[in-house]
Amino acid sequence: MKFRSFTLLMLLVAGLPRLLLADTLLIVGDSLSAAYGMPVDQGWVSLLQRQLAAERYPYTLVNASISGDTTANARARLAETITRHRPAIVILELGGNDGLRGLSLDAMRDNLAAMIELAQAQGAGILLVGVDLPPNYGPHYTEKFREVYRALAADYQVALLPSLLDGVGTRTELMQTDGIHPNGKAQADIAARVRKYLEPLLEMQQ
Repeated sequence: MKFRSFTLLMLLVAGLPRLLLADTLLIVGDSLSAAYGMPVDQGWVSLLQRQLAAERYPYTLVNASISGDTTANARARLAETITRHRPAIVILELGGNDGLRGLSLDAMRDNLAAMIELAQAQGAGILLVGVDLPPNYGPHYTEKFREVYRALAADYQVALLPSLLDGVGTRTELMQTDGIHPNGKAQADIAARVRKYLEPLLEMQQ
């Protein structure tokens, strides 16, 4: 009788909708992913969650993004976050605050590398998301900044979205008055861009 009950339970679990057996997709970012300046449910992370749910992808999104975070801040808390959520996929959207504050790019690279290694050690797929700095930081620094993301993606063989705000950051109607953060009108475009680069990881994890 116990064996028959266990078998029935397994059959019921196998028949559950994919969404009820969801894995975790963890977003670790800064204000660009934390819906800065708008209600959280209007940010690109919430839009992506709704889109994946509508398409019945078995992922629950956990947004661990904190406005103002540097790569060092995020690195310090990532081990506990990964242990708690055990994500199947990690999106790393960090570095903007390092760049805006003129912090060491070598330290930024080391912090991102450590986070990639930690996520990979847990078997998680990774999407590394880059950002662009304002042009007033000068071409030399901004190019070295972009190269950090490209080098990490090549070294660790992880997916790379080169710029979260590509096509957004230069359009004033899509940016908040600070010229740094996208507004509510831009969030659907950002979600679509992330979704495009995330697609291979979603399929690989099935």
